[in-house]
Amino acid sequence: MSGHGRGRRRGLEEEHEEHVDERWMASYMDMVTVLMCMFIVLFAMSTVDQAKFVQLKNSLATGFGSVDVGKVDTAEGIVVPPDLVDTPAVNQDVGLTDLELAIAEVDDLTAVEKAMDSALTAVGLNTLVEYTIDERGLSAGLVGSETFFEPNVATLSVQAVSVLDTIGPILAGTARQVSVEGHADRHGVTINYPTDWELSSARATQVLRHLVERTGVAQERIGAVGYGSARPVDMGDDLAAMARNRRVDVVLLSNQPDSVRALIPSVLDGTAVPDEPVEPGPAAPAGTSPGDSAEDTGH
Repeated sequence: MSGHGRGRRRGLEEEHEEHVDERWMASYMDMVTVLMCMFIVLFAMSTVDQAKFVQLKNSLATGFGSVDVGKVDTAEGIVVPPDLVDTPAVNQDVGLTDLELAIAEVDDLTAVEKAMDSALTAVGLNTLVEYTIDERGLSAGLVGSETFFEPNVATLSVQAVSVLDTIGPILAGTARQVSVEGHADRHGVTINYPTDWELSSARATQVLRHLVERTGVAQERIGAVGYGSARPVDMGDDLAAMARNRRVDVVLLSNQPDSVRALIPSVLDGTAVPDEPVEPGPAAPAGTSPGDSAEDTGH
């Protein structure tokens, strides 16, 4: 009996020890699983897509009516006019005349220009950008390559980065297409590039990349092109004229039909003439056809 009792106790002890081992293993696996989940969450939080984060920031800022441009006092902010984020009038105001649409387009582009100029003025950079509104849209000219680029290279200068950081969020808040156009001086000598075509294209591409990667401009709404020295704005041979031709233009394109865009210059200079309504002619007497005369109806 005593041997049988010892054997039974030994069996219970072995069963108890086996049960304790299983519980320990289950707890250990649970702890490892929890740690793995924690590290996955920490890793996900540590990797932020900078471009998507900037787009989200600008989207939220635009929704609340202000855009933070970095150096501007965030207590005041920059108010983005509603027409910068709304669908253009050509898609909203069906039935308006071409002249009315052209006037609305000029007002929209002027509002964007004022927003850019106010933002640049707040950081003391407004003298570095020249604006032009024409049938193509609004052009913000980064005039004078020495201000925005090192000589004969496409690397953005400190001033160029500050200007683009300031106007970029405003461009990102619009629904219009953006064209970044590089130009070169027709008398320039290119050292690091085969021709001025490559130099102007490289500088335009650098501006495009900064607007997309740093300020949240949607990449499907922007493109870059290099014109070399084929489109000078000043035909002079002096140093000032040459500097004006070394530039990059950021063009906010008009999305109106050709018939509307053709009227933009006349709206700007005040020579646009409203369409005159057509006055109806006298009504014909009842019971007569338009071709009948008074002599034909009497005997």
